[in-house]
Amino acid sequence: MIARLWRGWTSQANADAYEALLRTRIFPAILGRGVGGFRRIELLRRDLGDEVEFVTVMWFDTLEAVKEFAGASWEEAVVPAAAREVLAHFDAKSAHYEMRAAETP
Repeated sequence: MIARLWRGWTSQANADAYEALLRTRIFPAILGRGVGGFRRIELLRRDLGDEVEFVTVMWFDTLEAVKEFAGASWEEAVVPAAAREVLAHFDAKSAHYEMRAAETP
Protein backbone atom coordinates (compact mmCIF):
# COMPACT_ATOMS: atom_id res chain seq x y z
CA MET A 1 0.00 0.00 0.00
CA ILE A 2 1.10 3.54 -0.77
CA ALA A 3 0.04 6.55 1.31
CA ARG A 4 -0.04 9.91 -0.47
CA LEU A 5 0.18 12.74 2.10
CA TRP A 6 -0.49 16.38 1.38
CA ARG A 7 -0.88 19.47 3.58
CA GLY A 8 -2.66 22.76 3.09
CA TRP A 9 -3.23 25.72 5.40
CA THR A 10 -6.03 28.25 5.53
CA SER A 11 -7.21 31.04 7.79
CA GLN A 12 -9.55 30.41 10.70
CA ALA A 13 -12.21 32.31 8.75
CA ASN A 14 -11.92 29.97 5.74
CA ALA A 15 -11.38 26.66 7.56
CA ASP A 16 -15.00 25.49 7.75
CA ALA A 17 -15.63 26.52 4.14
CA TYR A 18 -12.55 24.63 2.97
CA GLU A 19 -13.55 21.51 4.88
CA ALA A 20 -17.05 21.70 3.40
CA LEU A 21 -15.54 22.07 -0.08
CA LEU A 22 -13.46 18.95 0.47
CA ARG A 23 -16.37 16.90 1.77
CA THR A 24 -19.03 18.01 -0.72
CA ARG A 25 -17.13 18.57 -3.97
CA ILE A 26 -13.50 17.49 -4.01
CA PHE A 27 -13.70 14.12 -2.26
CA PRO A 28 -16.82 13.02 -4.20
CA ALA A 29 -15.06 14.01 -7.46
CA ILE A 30 -12.01 11.92 -6.52
CA LEU A 31 -14.19 8.95 -5.55
CA GLY A 32 -16.17 9.33 -8.77
CA ARG A 33 -13.10 9.01 -10.98
CA GLY A 34 -12.95 5.27 -10.41
CA VAL A 35 -9.15 5.12 -10.25
CA GLY A 36 -8.09 1.49 -10.08
CA GLY A 37 -6.16 0.71 -6.92
CA PHE A 38 -7.43 3.78 -5.04
CA ARG A 39 -8.72 2.64 -1.63
CA ARG A 40 -9.74 5.66 0.44
CA ILE A 41 -9.04 9.24 1.42
CA GLU A 42 -8.73 10.53 4.98
CA LEU A 43 -8.92 14.10 6.25
CA LEU A 44 -7.08 15.46 9.28
CA ARG A 45 -7.51 18.97 10.71
CA ARG A 46 -5.37 20.84 13.23
CA ASP A 47 -5.97 24.28 14.74
CA LEU A 48 -2.73 26.26 14.88
CA GLY A 49 -4.11 29.51 16.28
CA ASP A 50 -3.65 31.93 13.37
CA GLU A 51 -4.41 29.29 10.78
CA VAL A 52 -5.74 25.78 10.35
CA GLU A 53 -3.72 22.93 8.85
CA PHE A 54 -5.38 20.19 6.81
CA VAL A 55 -3.76 16.90 5.89
CA THR A 56 -5.14 14.48 3.35
CA VAL A 57 -3.99 10.88 3.24
CA MET A 58 -4.90 8.93 0.15
CA TRP A 59 -4.35 5.19 0.09
CA PHE A 60 -3.46 3.31 -3.09
CA ASP A 61 -2.56 -0.31 -3.79
CA THR A 62 0.50 0.58 -5.88
CA LEU A 63 2.59 3.48 -7.10
CA GLU A 64 1.14 2.85 -10.55
CA ALA A 65 -2.32 3.60 -9.10
CA VAL A 66 -0.96 6.89 -7.70
CA LYS A 67 0.32 7.74 -11.17
CA GLU A 68 -3.08 6.94 -12.68
CA PHE A 69 -4.64 9.39 -10.22
CA ALA A 70 -2.05 12.19 -10.45
CA GLY A 71 -0.73 11.85 -14.00
CA ALA A 72 2.77 12.12 -15.40
CA SER A 73 3.91 14.63 -12.76
CA TRP A 74 2.62 12.29 -10.06
CA GLU A 75 4.53 13.91 -7.18
CA GLU A 76 2.94 17.31 -7.78
CA ALA A 77 -0.05 18.18 -5.62
CA VAL A 78 -3.46 18.00 -7.26
CA VAL A 79 -5.18 21.14 -5.93
CA PRO A 80 -8.37 22.24 -7.70
CA ALA A 81 -8.92 25.94 -8.41
CA ALA A 82 -11.75 26.18 -5.87
CA ALA A 83 -9.39 24.94 -3.14
CA ARG A 84 -6.64 27.35 -4.18
CA GLU A 85 -9.07 30.23 -3.64
CA VAL A 86 -9.43 29.53 0.10
CA LEU A 87 -6.00 28.11 0.96
CA ALA A 88 -3.33 30.48 2.28
CA HIS A 89 -0.54 28.11 1.23
CA PHE A 90 -0.03 24.42 0.54
CA ASP A 91 2.55 21.77 -0.26
CA ALA A 92 3.51 21.93 -3.94
CA LYS A 93 4.30 18.23 -3.86
CA SER A 94 2.70 15.28 -2.14
CA ALA A 95 4.81 12.86 -0.12
CA HIS A 96 4.50 9.15 -0.81
CA TYR A 97 5.15 6.42 1.74
CA GLU A 98 5.13 2.67 1.46
CA MET A 99 3.12 1.00 4.21
CA ARG A 100 5.49 -1.30 6.05
CA ALA A 101 3.34 -2.45 8.98
CA ALA A 102 -0.11 -1.95 10.47
CA GLU A 103 -1.09 -3.29 13.88
CA THR A 104 -4.52 -3.43 15.46
CA PRO A 105 -5.46 -4.58 18.97
